Amino acid sequence: MPNIRHRFRRPSHGSVGVRRGGGPSGPTAPARRRRGLCAAAVAAATVAATTLPALALGESGAAAASSACSVGYVVDQWTGGFTANVTVTNGGSALTAWSVTWSFAGGQQVTSAWNAQVAQSGAAVTAVNESYNGAVAAGGSIQFGFQGTWSGSNAAPTNFALNGVACGGGGSASASASASASASASASASASASKSPSPSPSVSASASVSASASASPSSTATGTASSGCTVTGAVFCDGFENQTSSVPSGRWSVYSLDCSGTGTAAIDSTTAYTGIRSAKVVGVDGYCNHVFIRDTADMALAGPVWDVRFYVMHTTPLPTGHVTFVAMNDTSEGNTDLRFGGQDGALMWNRQADDQTLPDQSPAGVAQSAALPVNTWNCVEFQVNGSTGAITTWLNGSQIAGLSENGTAVANVSDQWLAGAGATWRPSLTDLKFGWESYGGGGNDTLWFDDIALSTGRIGC
Repeated sequence: MPNIRHRFRRPSHGSVGVRRGGGPSGPTAPARRRRGLCAAAVAAATVAATTLPALALGESGAAAASSACSVGYVVDQWTGGFTANVTVTNGGSALTAWSVTWSFAGGQQVTSAWNAQVAQSGAAVTAVNESYNGAVAAGGSIQFGFQGTWSGSNAAPTNFALNGVACGGGGSASASASASASASASASASASASKSPSPSPSVSASASVSASASASPSSTATGTASSGCTVTGAVFCDGFENQTSSVPSGRWSVYSLDCSGTGTAAIDSTTAYTGIRSAKVVGVDGYCNHVFIRDTADMALAGPVWDVRFYVMHTTPLPTGHVTFVAMNDTSEGNTDLRFGGQDGALMWNRQADDQTLPDQSPAGVAQSAALPVNTWNCVEFQVNGSTGAITTWLNGSQIAGLSENGTAVANVSDQWLAGAGATWRPSLTDLKFGWESYGGGGNDTLWFDDIALSTGRIGC
């Protein structure tokens, strides 16, 4: 799988030009990302999959275009919005660059993209390669995706072309939908292609990632972490020991933005880092299956410097697709989220507002991050400075160079993060969420969170 970074933000209409290997985000909007609920009355999230048959055609195009190609088009849809993952299999000779074009038949509008630079004019859309994924072997595949809005209908495009050569005429779409019986009439979605093209391995380069950090901590803990949640000077430290049922209460509540599906968050009395309880999240792939436990009361007590320490254990290695397991609302960026999770098998920060990541999602950038070991408790700590925009991240007591920035651009780490508006980004964080959000291709995971602490200075493990 390629680098897939989804960053959701309320979409808006109008033409859009999107760059970077990032995932869904969109132009600034007055309200938080996609506030429209997935109402049961409109059947909730729908998954549509289309495979366009390959046609043998003559070579053309700027970079030795394929003589045959096929397209897999998988949609995760909700009321008024959708994401699409596109796989184009190159049946011709090797490519050094690529351009994929198509036209929408309905009222669809692309608002953001990942693994491609996407531009739309009217119904016509063009996706061109990023700097890291232009080379495609004969028989290899191109994989990218985008988020968009729709009105009227959201029919799958049928006129894809690779470097000017048509990939096929027509195609069939299959769709399924299931609604969950929640108080807000929400839905679950699972995306699967009706006929996957069996592509060869991802054309984007991969990098090995160590499970531990490469740098030592750069600051001294101001709190004192002893067993469990005895932390001196913290705003709070919560090991969930005061929870009396499986439903989170007190400072925590279960939260699913816009729609909810099969993901669950509950208090677990069978697994814990200390004590007998933790928060267990069963994470399921697909946006509408996202779920978090959320604290809205305490972040204001710590700012403008937020130091968060928590212990986490999970069962599945971080995937190639983008996932989030910590999110914080940022009022300085239109109530979008600052998100911490993973992609390409490594930990990653994602600023939803401008579609950037820390580190860069290049092989050299990913190599400076770290994997999150499975089936063991990990101490994760990060500090976000609202006055300077700096971020420092530690894993099991060691600072992660690729997940830290101090305002000075570092190649493959923070150069994109600090570009443009990122240079003056000064976060204002108002909530704290732990859970799972996977944007199609991120897969499933089961996670336990325990001994969560919030302070104004470093706590330590």
